[in-house]
Amino acid sequence: MTAFITPKELNIGIDVGSVNHAIAISDDQGNILQEFEISHTSQGFTSFFKTIEKISHSHRATVSIAMEGYNGWARPLDGLIQERGYRLYNVNNVKLARFKEIFPGAAKTDQIDARKIVELFALQKHLPASKKVLQEIMPFDDINTKLKKLTRRRKQLVQEKVALISRFSTELQGVAPDLKLMTTAVDNLWFLRFVTLREDIRDLIRVHSSTILKIKHLGPMKIALIQAWKEQATFSPDLEYTAPMLYEDASRILALKEKINQLQDDVAKLIPLSHIAKTIETIPGFAAISAGELAGEIGTLDRFNNEASLALYLGMTNLDNSSGKYRGSKRSISTNRHAKMAMITATMKHIQHVEESKKYLEKKISEGKRYQQGIRSIGRHLVRVIWNMIQQDRAYIVK
Repeated sequence: MTAFITPKELNIGIDVGSVNHAIAISDDQGNILQEFEISHTSQGFTSFFKTIEKISHSHRATVSIAMEGYNGWARPLDGLIQERGYRLYNVNNVKLARFKEIFPGAAKTDQIDARKIVELFALQKHLPASKKVLQEIMPFDDINTKLKKLTRRRKQLVQEKVALISRFSTELQGVAPDLKLMTTAVDNLWFLRFVTLREDIRDLIRVHSSTILKIKHLGPMKIALIQAWKEQATFSPDLEYTAPMLYEDASRILALKEKINQLQDDVAKLIPLSHIAKTIETIPGFAAISAGELAGEIGTLDRFNNEASLALYLGMTNLDNSSGKYRGSKRSISTNRHAKMAMITATMKHIQHVEESKKYLEKKISEGKRYQQGIRSIGRHLVRVIWNMIQQDRAYIVK
């Protein structure tokens, strides 16, 4: 009779779907112990964790879980997994596809995909390249998690505001061009507050002066402009049906500006509580929003092997793509687009504050580099600076 060898670790593969998730559980030798499906509901999650606890307890094994599609449809299961202290891995979809091409299955089903994921765990001992397919997700601390949520929300609202301002400006130009000429920017607070005094902008010509004087930050010059416009205001017939739309857009822009400012205040309050954010903020040009966004997206340096790995994640370097005599590079799909934009924005501001960086950019451009290439070159150097500052727990020193 063959003795049963207790596995030291349970490896679990999850093929994530929008409604159901396929699960495969194996021992550390790659032998499948159990396969099943769960629904993307609280009952499904409860069943999943009960099954894991039962098997891991009976085999006295630790648990590692890999998910195809970390974040996205995987939420909130991914967070619940980390909450319970299990090791969580993200499956690189592109590399998984290559793996399935090399080691094809009999068919293509979610359950087979889940089985392929657990096969990768066993292969890591024999095929080092398979480690690149499974990327461990290190848990963030609460502060950086909040920073990530807040800065992403702010970015979404900013994008919505920009689209609304464009639409509002275009519509206003078509129905009341003289009104639009009163301001250099239709999102100026005083202008929006004036426009939203009445639901129909045609009624603005009858607004009493005492009401206008109550508008915040409205100086004598603006009051004179409003009075002059009221005396000769003309409107397009289109206002009959576009007036409510203009009022809705102007009101929404006001609300968005208020919410964006509130989010900025919330981010600023969290900066001193995040080691990464407060360190990055000491770099000239890296304001609270950029520092908060980078801290939220980075989460922890434990996720990265070295500063080159961090630079790749922040989009400040490319992968080598050389062949024969050809020497080139290509973009990495592992780059975090939110972090990359924050890094580029902050680097551009940094150049305005630091003369040495400005001269370096001019040198790169004189050598034939494009502006964006010069920015990324400085950004690459700053990533190295950020890495060392966080590792050594020190602030940026301005010479």
